[in-house]
Amino acid sequence: MRHIKLIIGYDGTDFHGFQRQKGFRTVQGELERTLTILLGHPVSIKVAGRTDAGVHAEGQVVSFWTTCPIPVERLPLALNSLLPDDIVAKKATEVGPDFHPRFDATSRVYRYLIDNRISPSVLLKRFAWHIPTLLDIKAMRQAAQYLIGVHDFASFHASGSDLGSTVREMKKINITRRGGLIVITMEANAFLYHMARIIVGTLVEIGLGEKQPEEMRAILESRHRSAAGKTAPPQGLCLMQVKYGKRRW
Repeated sequence: MRHIKLIIGYDGTDFHGFQRQKGFRTVQGELERTLTILLGHPVSIKVAGRTDAGVHAEGQVVSFWTTCPIPVERLPLALNSLLPDDIVAKKATEVGPDFHPRFDATSRVYRYLIDNRISPSVLLKRFAWHIPTLLDIKAMRQAAQYLIGVHDFASFHASGSDLGSTVREMKKINITRRGGLIVITMEANAFLYHMARIIVGTLVEIGLGEKQPEEMRAILESRHRSAAGKTAPPQGLCLMQVKYGKRRW
């Protein structure tokens, strides 16, 4: 029996989120179905973090057990010949029995794209939030600095998920402009439900001048969802990488 770690990417547009749900097309459902066909036995996967409907991934991590003798380096190629076009297997490695893609992760990196031009790019409609009004990224960067470090992020936690503590460590937030595209990259040890999208929504309100950068401190300290901005739409968000420290595997 081998334990396999698999890195995958997917276009989340046509999925009802990652988690398997009866009667809905999900990333987990498609991946487990395809792995079962390829490996010749039922497969159940574990995942680094479930993404919502419409959210994408370039570096999602899953793991599974198999008795199939296919060489691990050939698994992605074999999988991609069977997977639907909106899921791609990128890299497979064999790991120890204790590896868990979620609990062993040390941080996650998310990227959010904003198409900040008067006319939207037709090629970005599935992958970016179109905002025609010019955003003040200097103000957004100033506000983002209040979120760096260990904080209670309850103000950026949507109802519908109870994970216990809402304390997280935000390691980095970078905001850059590339022509008409604004790229917001966030790295934290873990993210609460809708946390990345609520942070983006709040930063956009600051970029539009609806809130001042200094208000981010009060929003954070309020620990109340109503203090923060709206939740940004899902299509701009992508899980770029899941990082792991030095472990026994």
